[in-house]
Parts: sequence; C-alpha cells; structure tokens
Amino acid sequence: MTSSGVQAEQLAARFLEAQGLKLLERNYRSRFGEIDLIMRDGDTLVFVEVRLRSRSHFGGAAASVDRRKQERLIATAQQYLAALTTLPRCRFDVVLMSALQGTPPEWLRNAFEA
Repeated sequence: MTSSGVQAEQLAARFLEAQGLKLLERNYRSRFGEIDLIMRDGDTLVFVEVRLRSRSHFGGAAASVDRRKQERLIATAQQYLAALTTLPRCRFDVVLMSALQGTPPEWLRNAFEA
C-alpha cells in the first residue's frame, strides 16, 4: 500500500473515532481480501472500506467499490465473523477521501448490504 493510502486510512480512522466509533482492527486480511478498518458503533460491528481518489474520473471513489469489491469485502467479513462466538449486527461503510487538502471525508453509512 502506498504511503498516501496508509495516511488516508489513518485519517479515516481518526475521523470515525471523532464520530464515536471505536477502532477494533486495521487491515484485516483473509484469503478473500482485506478490510481496511473494523470498528464498533454502539452494538454494531462496522466493516469500513477507505477509498482515496485524486480525480473524479470513472465516477470517483464511490464508484470504485463495485460489485466485485463488495463480494470480496463480504467474504472477508464472513471470515472475521466466523471467529466470534455471538454475531453482532453488522454494516458496511465506505469513507471517501480526496487527495485535495482540506476536503473533509465523506462517510457513506450502510454503503451496501450483504
């Protein structure tokens, strides 16, 4: 991952923590893929994809979380959940980061459903 990608994930984690979420894991990996951030929002487990884009070509950061990416995120989340004794409520969020300085993150709660 590039240093700008790592920085975007750090900024997204801090942004979400300021909104009241608690960081549980960073860069959770399975054979299916990776989840950037796993957080808790009250009693809900939140799987967060962080997208950084320098341009809005091809629909920007939101459009880059296509069906294939969603399927990989869902499979990775299922692997994470398999290790838990009780299944919490879950959701998938996306945090869109712009490379432009001073642009606030855009937080898409419930960006897609499993």
